[in-house]
Amino acid sequence: MDAPVSYAPADRDALPRRLGIWSAAAVLVGSTIGSGIFRVPSTVAGDVGTVGAMALLWVLGGLVALFGALTIAELAVLFPRSGGIYVFLREAYGPLPAFLFGWTELLVIRPSALGAIAMLFAEYVQEFVPISERGVRLVAAGAILLLAAANARSVTWGAAVQNVSTAAKVLALSGLAVLAFALGDGSRGALGTGEFDLTPISWGGFGVALIAVMWAYDGWADLTFVAGEVRDPARTLPRALLGGTAAIIAIYLFVNAAYLYVLPVAEMAGRPLVAADAARKIFGEPGAAVVAAMVMTSAFGALNGAMMTGPRVFFAMAEDGLFFRQIAAVHPVYRTPWAAIVLAALLGIGYVSIRTFEQLADAFILGIWPFYAMAVGAVFLLRRKRPDLPRPYRTVGYPVVPLVFLAASVLMLLNAAVEQPVSTLTGFAIILLGVPVFFLWRRLRPTAPR
Repeated sequence: MDAPVSYAPADRDALPRRLGIWSAAAVLVGSTIGSGIFRVPSTVAGDVGTVGAMALLWVLGGLVALFGALTIAELAVLFPRSGGIYVFLREAYGPLPAFLFGWTELLVIRPSALGAIAMLFAEYVQEFVPISERGVRLVAAGAILLLAAANARSVTWGAAVQNVSTAAKVLALSGLAVLAFALGDGSRGALGTGEFDLTPISWGGFGVALIAVMWAYDGWADLTFVAGEVRDPARTLPRALLGGTAAIIAIYLFVNAAYLYVLPVAEMAGRPLVAADAARKIFGEPGAAVVAAMVMTSAFGALNGAMMTGPRVFFAMAEDGLFFRQIAAVHPVYRTPWAAIVLAALLGIGYVSIRTFEQLADAFILGIWPFYAMAVGAVFLLRRKRPDLPRPYRTVGYPVVPLVFLAASVLMLLNAAVEQPVSTLTGFAIILLGVPVFFLWRRLRPTAPR
């Protein structure tokens, strides 16, 4: 048996455990329900073209996310530390794969997530205040700065923002769906036609649309990034991961059914503000303003969730000696990883300045999914390498559940390579560029793990 590798600095709990079950679930739900449910249904309608195929996509995406959460919960309980997937990769595969995740998180994943969500928030501000394109980017940057300040001040402040915004967005989405069924004219929507063909107009388009759907579902693993600040992690983490993911699936299926109840597929396709179109069918023109407020609330909460979770990866890397030690600084009064939060905010603002929402969203998905697959694969590896570790929670449905997740991940990435070769290859090139950087870092920093 391979000897376990020890990373003592990152194993200690440098950050206080202040997040309970509701705050933990709000981090997951609030980080997931952001921009996707408002924009992705339009992309799905255009790529697959039939009601049955659209429904199949959202169900399939939900199952993949749920299977990922069922599996990742075992690792989160084994290693309830700041950094989440970074820690899981480090423990299973060693420092190089963990560094590559942190490297990709630094250059692609976190800036793209923060930038895409902040841009969506700012775009909807235009519904209430006329601002230029430059103004949109300034509003997006301002939102990032505001939430960075709140999270640097206190994880309790960040959790409070998350709890309130998550409750507001769940109630608003559920209310919109209920009103669509209660007041909308179902005879004009896609569900009223009775056409439920499961065959998409293109299976290649189906695979591309799945990437968009997984963007909407992404966030099911974000809670693990703040696992080092969760109280009673052996009980809290599995409950929050599984319960939160199941709730998101139910909300997404309900809302998509509401869209299809009042809108035909052809009308949904090519209309990125599909939620606003659905609201107009119910309330008339004032419905657009209602949805704009909903989207702003949802995006603000998702942006806060991304700001709470992502910087913990940089913090964990710095504690391990795989990043600049200063980034592991903990505020002496507020007990937050303030330096890592500031770094994430600066990166997000930088990406907001130069890229569009669509570019940011695509970069995020193609950057993070190889590491999701590796993290799920770590469950198999660690059961073999570290059978001695206590496992209060074991993956439900093992080994079928993680194997299905891995198969779905591989198929999605292969389809992306075929349908979107330039962006996919660019993403993998950025990841692989981290390999020489890792060895250079080790050479310059003799204390870095080997």
